[in-house]
Amino acid sequence: MIKEELLLIPGPTPVTDEIYNALASETRGHTDPRFAAIYKNAIENTKKMFNTDGEVYVVAGSGTLAMEMALINTVAVGEKVLVVSHGYFGDRFIQLGQAFGIEVDVLQAEWGQHISIEEVDEKLTIGGYKAVTVTHADTSTGVAANLEELVPVVKKHGALFILDGVCATAAMEEDMSKNYGNPEYKIDVILTGAQKAIGVPPGLAIVAFNQTALLAREKLGRIPAYYVDINNWRPVMDNPTSYFATPPVNLIYAYDVSMKNIVAEGMEARIARHRTYGKAVRSALKVYGMTPLASEEAATPTLSCILYPEGINDAEFRTTLAEKGVIVAGSLAHLAGKAFRIGHMGNTTAEMLEEAIVKIGETLQKLGHEVDISEACTQLKETMQATY
Repeated sequence: MIKEELLLIPGPTPVTDEIYNALASETRGHTDPRFAAIYKNAIENTKKMFNTDGEVYVVAGSGTLAMEMALINTVAVGEKVLVVSHGYFGDRFIQLGQAFGIEVDVLQAEWGQHISIEEVDEKLTIGGYKAVTVTHADTSTGVAANLEELVPVVKKHGALFILDGVCATAAMEEDMSKNYGNPEYKIDVILTGAQKAIGVPPGLAIVAFNQTALLAREKLGRIPAYYVDINNWRPVMDNPTSYFATPPVNLIYAYDVSMKNIVAEGMEARIARHRTYGKAVRSALKVYGMTPLASEEAATPTLSCILYPEGINDAEFRTTLAEKGVIVAGSLAHLAGKAFRIGHMGNTTAEMLEEAIVKIGETLQKLGHEVDISEACTQLKETMQATY
C-alpha cells in the first residue's frame, strides 16, 4: 500500500501492509466457522498478551467504550471510585462514573508529574472505595503511571485496580499474573483499544478481567447496561459462532494478524523496544531545544509531550511539518499551543523515527531556527544502541 504520510500521533498509529491486507480480505459471515476460528485465535492471543487466567472481551467500539465496560461491570450505582489522574484522559473517568450514578473522587497530579503515593494511601485510608482507576500512559501528558507503587497501595486497601491501557497495551508491562509484593496484589481489569501500540485501525474495544473482577461482576447481578454487559458477550468469547451483536469481521482479521505478531515478538522484547524508542526520540529532540514535559523517570515509552522552545508557533510548526509528510498532534488543555505530542509505538520503526527527526529539524530551519540535524540523528542512534 502507498503510504503518503508518516502518522506519529498518540493514536491511531502506523499500520503495516500485512495488517492492511488482512483488513482487505473477503468479508465472511460473523458466525461462519472459518471466521470464528480467527476470532477465537485472536481472543486466545489476547489472553497471552495479558498473561491472564481470567477472561478477555474483544468487541466493536473505541477505548471510551472499553472504559465504560470496565467500570460498569465492576462498580454499582452509588458505590465509590477513586480516579488517579495524570492528565486529561484520566479525568474522563470522572464524567463516565457520574453518568452511571457512581460516586467519584479524584486525585489529580500536576501535569508532567507522578501522583504522590502518600496522597493515594491517605485518600484510600478514608475507606469505602470499590475501585481505583489509573491511566497507564496518559496521552495528554506523556506520563506513565508507576504501577510498582500504585498497585500495592490500592490492593492493600481492598479496592479493585482498574488500569486504562489504551496507550500502553502491547508496549508496556501489563502482566495480570504478576503480584506486586503480595500474591493478592494484582491488576484486576485492563481496558484498551487496538489503534495504538497494537497497531490496528480504530474500531476495537478490548477489556480483560481477572477472577477477582469476574467475581465482582457476578455479585452485581443486574447492571444498567446492555451492549457493554460482559455477561452478554461471554458466550461469544467462548464460542464465536454464537451471536450477540455483529462483530467487525474485517477488523478482527487485522487484529488477529497483529496479535500473532505481538506474541511472536514477545512482550519482553516489545517493552524493551518501546522504552528505547521513547528515550531516543526525547534525547534527539533535546538537541533542537525541545523539552519533554515529563522527566525521563516519569515518561511513557509510547508517546512524548514536547514543549516548544521560545519563538515557535504551534500551528505553523505542525502545518509545515505535515507538508513534509510527518503528522504530529497538538497538545491539550492549558498546554495547547505550547507543546506537541509525538507517538513512537506499535508498528513504528527506527527508520521512521529517524525520518521524523530529520524533518522536524528541516521544519525548524524553514521557520528560521538554527538546529543541528546531524547531531540530533546521532543522538537518536546512539541512544538506541546504548539502550536496546
